[in-house]
Amino acid sequence: MTNHLTSSQGLDDPLPTPVVRWRPERAGRPAALVVALHGRGADETTMDALTDPLPDRLAVAAVRAPLREGQGWAWFANRGIGRPVPASLARTLAWLQEWIDHAWSGPTYLLGFSGGAAAAGGLLLHDPSRFAGAALLSGTLPFDAGLPTADSRLAGLPVFHGHGAQDQVIPAELVERTTGYLTGPSAAETTEWRYRALGHTINAEMCDDVRQWFDAHTPGRPLPGTGAAPLPLPARPGPRPRVWQGIPQTQLDQPSPPGTRERLLAHAAALPGVRLGQSVISVPGATGLLLDPARRNPDPETFIVPAAGEFAHLHPRRDGSLHLTLPPAQSAEVIRHGWGELHPFAGGRLSRSMVLLYAPRDDDETTQVERLIDLAHTAAHRAAPTPKGR
Repeated sequence: MTNHLTSSQGLDDPLPTPVVRWRPERAGRPAALVVALHGRGADETTMDALTDPLPDRLAVAAVRAPLREGQGWAWFANRGIGRPVPASLARTLAWLQEWIDHAWSGPTYLLGFSGGAAAAGGLLLHDPSRFAGAALLSGTLPFDAGLPTADSRLAGLPVFHGHGAQDQVIPAELVERTTGYLTGPSAAETTEWRYRALGHTINAEMCDDVRQWFDAHTPGRPLPGTGAAPLPLPARPGPRPRVWQGIPQTQLDQPSPPGTRERLLAHAAALPGVRLGQSVISVPGATGLLLDPARRNPDPETFIVPAAGEFAHLHPRRDGSLHLTLPPAQSAEVIRHGWGELHPFAGGRLSRSMVLLYAPRDDDETTQVERLIDLAHTAAHRAAPTPKGR
């Protein structure tokens, strides 16, 4: 690393086609993609120690930076260590985002080391809604590079920030500034780890912490099938509908007949403490089921949007499906019996047991969906206080 422009390419030179090292698939359809970004002067092979232990349910792609730097590669030209040239960083971020959007439409996480952490942080700040979380290691956010760092910019986004206390490469003031922003004004859900004996490198402890963080914050983690009363739910007849697994998650066929949505909304509106309104998280026209603050369960896992009390929402008339949260064992039963599937961000940015319920196709299925709405309402509802006295 040096304190001047180190890239051998000018800002007008075209960037190369991305070179990507995919980890061999270890399961069926991956639950999410992890994009791994190496440090300055290195290449994509140097991320193996971090990526190999990641959960098998994840697809992993280590991308080579586009700019030559000595015997390795760099993500951007520097004004100084940890201080990207804004135009160079902007060009690389656009290049990376174009590749990511082409390669994967589902939940996407970032994993960056050193200069790769700055690039990953730049992607987060540029478009936080596109990513489901990030692990930033031994690096700094790209401050003063033309990217927004307003309060609540990363609200609700899971972030792992790990760095060594003996790091002599990244300026301490930038590390502190990054820590301060991530744990404060950004409103990210930040896990902060400081490794006392570690320099500008990784070790087994950091790799294991990263593995555990991705296991806890990525979708597809198996839901427990026990721990709650059995859910008497019949098997849903016929094949499952086709579902778009991007954002917004959307049912593509097998819609509800006319009048079904209105029936479900009338049923929900009659539940104690429920108010209907525009969903605060779904598409325009989606109706949220919002629970009165005084009645809310304090457990945020029982809500899609805890701050709004939104425990379910019905999508517009074009498909008739809905999202809701249930206790994990009941969500597992819904999935097992063919009535729905997990949301792509379940266990990441959203409750780990948030499911898409397929649109009911007849009166009997609508009755079953009404029962599931009742169960979601019960889970989200604060238990009544025990009366005192005789």
